[in-house]
Amino acid sequence: TTPLSPKLPSNAVMCRAFYERDASFDGTFFTGVTSTRIFCRPTCTARKPKPENIEFFATPSEAMFAGYRACLRCKPMDTAGERPPLVAKLVQLLENDPSLRLREADLSAMGIDASTARRQFLRYFGMTFQAYSRARRMGAALVTVRSSTTRKPSVIEQQLEAGFESSSGYRDAVTRLFGAPPSRLSPAVLLFARWLETPLGAMLVLADDAGIHVLDFVNRRGLEREISRLRARLKCVIVPGSHRYLDQAEREIREYYAGHRQTFTLPLAPRGTPFQREVWAQLLAIPMGQTRSYSEIAVALGRPTAVRAVARANGDNYRGIIIPCHRVIGADGTLTGYGGGLARKQWLLDFERRVAQNG
Repeated sequence: TTPLSPKLPSNAVMCRAFYERDASFDGTFFTGVTSTRIFCRPTCTARKPKPENIEFFATPSEAMFAGYRACLRCKPMDTAGERPPLVAKLVQLLENDPSLRLREADLSAMGIDASTARRQFLRYFGMTFQAYSRARRMGAALVTVRSSTTRKPSVIEQQLEAGFESSSGYRDAVTRLFGAPPSRLSPAVLLFARWLETPLGAMLVLADDAGIHVLDFVNRRGLEREISRLRARLKCVIVPGSHRYLDQAEREIREYYAGHRQTFTLPLAPRGTPFQREVWAQLLAIPMGQTRSYSEIAVALGRPTAVRAVARANGDNYRGIIIPCHRVIGADGTLTGYGGGLARKQWLLDFERRVAQNG
């Protein structure tokens, strides 16, 4: 599961702790330096940047998905002692090319046991090798979308912000995720992307005139694969930019988290099989503050034995929050699989019950 971020201290407190190198805050927050795209511990001995060039994160994973690299001086991801040789080797491979995607077969070809890599990364970094790799890869490519919310950086700026020493490596990373090299990302392409900051972490929105295609947490497992499938199906490329449905998504998501919105009016782009669309329609019918079990949805569809198929369709949603797949639980009332992580699912259910009770 993806744990929720702990609550951060105020910006004023974190700024003071960062500039004073207060060791009591080590592990409480991490500081991203926008001018170098590096994140550090509060105690880092490197020269401190200007206040306008920093932002704060609750976890190393959040910093990585935002496109930052770990500082080589303070090593904010390291727990203790020297890195095991296997961990050091794989980290260096990813730093040489953040777009690299190593599957189990690739690791085996290198003489590395995938389960050993998983255990050592989990013990040393608190995340598996595949989770570390995905965060570094997705963060490097998504920096294009994230930086476009405030300004329009040049391709070379984007490359440096994403942590690529070579322009060809950066082009490869963006092309693999979005379908076109940075120089060709223009308003003429089909899908528009935006990065949304939310209380539960960053979300990625993809939309065009047909409506919302994707709205999900950037660290959601399977999101990278879903974007590839979407591009193949629509034969499109994805560009960070402006679109009326992106504006509407940002506004309605903000209202939802503020407790001012219980239903969404966002148009949803047509996608999925007929069965998936039937399941998603059932999800949309679940009122805020309530839940349904997978078996109840299967019965409502007239297919009481299709519980597993309902669960798969639920997991293939990729338009979280607006199609409330988090409102589906096990028949015994326990929380079950949620792409954004069970901790997020619990937070959302608790939050929605309070909102519904308050009207």
